[in-house]
Amino acid sequence: MTYALKIYLAQINATVGAVDSNCDRISEIYNDAIRLSADLVLTPELSVVGYPPEDLVLKPFFIRKVESAIERLKTITKGEGKPGLIVGVPKYDGDILRNASLLIENGEVQAVRYKHKLPNYGVFDEKRVFTEAEAPLPMDFRGLKLGVMVCEDMWFDSAAKSLADNGADILLVPTCSPYHEHKYDERLAVARERVSETKLPLVFCNQIGGQDELVFDGASFVLEADGSQSVQMDSWAEGFCLTEWRKEDDKLTCVTKSDGYVPERMEDIYQAMVLALTDYVHKNRFPGVLIGLSGGIDSALSAAVAVDALGPDKVHCVMMPTKYTSGESISDAEACAKALGVQYDTIAIKPGVDAFDDMLGPVFEGLDADTTEENIQSRLRGLVLMSLSNKFGKMVLTTGNKSEMSVGYATLYGDMCGGYSVLKDVYKMDVFALSHWRNTSVPKGGLGPAGIVIPENIITKPPSAELRDDQKDEDSLPPYEALDDMLRCLVDEEMPVSEIVERGHDASEVARIEHLLYIAEYKRRQSPPGVKITRKNFGRDRRYPITNGFRSAER
Repeated sequence: MTYALKIYLAQINATVGAVDSNCDRISEIYNDAIRLSADLVLTPELSVVGYPPEDLVLKPFFIRKVESAIERLKTITKGEGKPGLIVGVPKYDGDILRNASLLIENGEVQAVRYKHKLPNYGVFDEKRVFTEAEAPLPMDFRGLKLGVMVCEDMWFDSAAKSLADNGADILLVPTCSPYHEHKYDERLAVARERVSETKLPLVFCNQIGGQDELVFDGASFVLEADGSQSVQMDSWAEGFCLTEWRKEDDKLTCVTKSDGYVPERMEDIYQAMVLALTDYVHKNRFPGVLIGLSGGIDSALSAAVAVDALGPDKVHCVMMPTKYTSGESISDAEACAKALGVQYDTIAIKPGVDAFDDMLGPVFEGLDADTTEENIQSRLRGLVLMSLSNKFGKMVLTTGNKSEMSVGYATLYGDMCGGYSVLKDVYKMDVFALSHWRNTSVPKGGLGPAGIVIPENIITKPPSAELRDDQKDEDSLPPYEALDDMLRCLVDEEMPVSEIVERGHDASEVARIEHLLYIAEYKRRQSPPGVKITRKNFGRDRRYPITNGFRSAER
C-alpha cells in the first residue's frame, strides 16, 4: 500500500451572485488546506457564483466578474507543491455557455470539465441558461486520473461509464443537491449504483445553505469501491474534511473514517426550516423578523423556528386580538412568547374593525355578514404587521402551512402578507409533530431555549382562525389527517380522484378538495416564498395554470 492523495472536501455556504465574498471564502479554505498538506481541494458545483444563479449568468458583466475571479484563484494556487483546486463557474465554451468545473493548479487552469446532464424538472431549469456537453473524460492530476461528474451527471450512468472506460481512478462529484425529505437516502442509493457499475470510489461534495425557496443540507460523503461508506460529513452546517487515500493493486482506498450528523425526519425538517430562514434573513440583511402570534400552533411553531434561527433578540411577536379572540388564545400566545424570550406586544385591532364597519356600512346595508367581515380582520392584522415592518425594518414572517395554502384557507393581503414562510411546504399533521419534537429537543446549533417552548394547550386545542364566533378549521375542512392524505395524493403524487377514493376517502370530498386546490392557484401565485420541504412544493416545483378548467372528477 502506498500514499496516493489527500483530498480536502469543502462543504461551503456560497451566496448567489456574491462572487467576491465567495472567492474570499474559497481562499480561506484553500489556505487551511495548505496548512493540512492537502493535495486537492474540492468545492461544490458553481462554488464561485452560488447555486442556482438563474438568469444572472446571462448578464455579460456578471460573466466578466467571474472571469476576474478565476484569475484571482489562479494567483492563490501559484507555487510548487500547493494543492490543486476544483471550483465551479459558468463558462463560455466558444459562444456556448456551460456549467463548468475547473481544475486550477500552480497558477493555471489545468483542465475544464463541463456538465453533461442538465436538470430541467421540478425546481431545476438549467437548460434555460446552460448547454449540455458530451460525456466527460478524466482529468490527469499527480499521477492519477480524476473523474469529475458535475451534480446531475451522477444521476445517470453515461458520465460514470465514460470516465471508467477511459481509466478514471476515482469519481468526484461537485454538487448542489437541494434538500427535500428523504433526499439523503436517494442520493446515497444513486451514488452506490454508480460505484457498483464502475467499481470506483466516489466523493460527493455538496453545498450547504439557504437560497430563496431551496435549502441545501450538505451531508457530503465518500463511498469505497465496494459501496461501503467511509466518510459522512455533517448535515446542516458548513464543514471540511481532509480525506487521505492509499493506492494498492491500482485501487484507491480512503483510509479516513468519519461519522457525521444526519438527523431523523422530524429534526431534518426542522433544521431545514431553521437554515433556510437564517440565510434568507442574513443574506438579505434584514435586522430580524415580525410574527403575528395568534395563540395557534402555526404561529407558535414559526416563532420557535425563528428564535432557533436568529436568536430571541431578533424576533418580535405581536398579538392582535379582536372580539372573537378567546382569552385562552391570548394567554397561550403570551406564554409562548415568554417561553421563547422574545419581544411581545399586544395591538388590539377592534378599533380598526369598527372603523371599517362604519366606512362600509352604507354600502353593505341590508346584507348579512360573511367572509368579507372575517377577511377585514385578517387584512387589518396584515396592515399592522406591514406597518411595523416599514417602521422598524424587520421582515414579516408569514405562518400559513401547506394544508391551508393548498385549499386557499388563507386571506390574500391578510395572513398571507410577508416576506418569507417556513411552513409553506409543511402539512398540518407535520406541524403538530414538529411542535411535539421541538418541546423535547433543541436543534443542533439552535439559538432558542430548551424545554417546552410551545405550550401544550396550543398543540392540543382545536385549530381555529377565530374570525367569527365558535369557528373551527374543521367547519370548513375535513379533519387534517384525512385532508393531508388527500393533498399528498393530489399535490405530491399527482393521483387522480378515483385512486384517492380507493384509499378510503369519500368521492365527493376528494373532488371538492381537488377543486379548492385548483381555484386557490391565484392566491399561491401572490404568496411569499417559503422553504421547500416536500418532494413537490408550490412554486418552482409545481407550475399549474391559474385559469384551469380541468378536473379529474365531476363534483
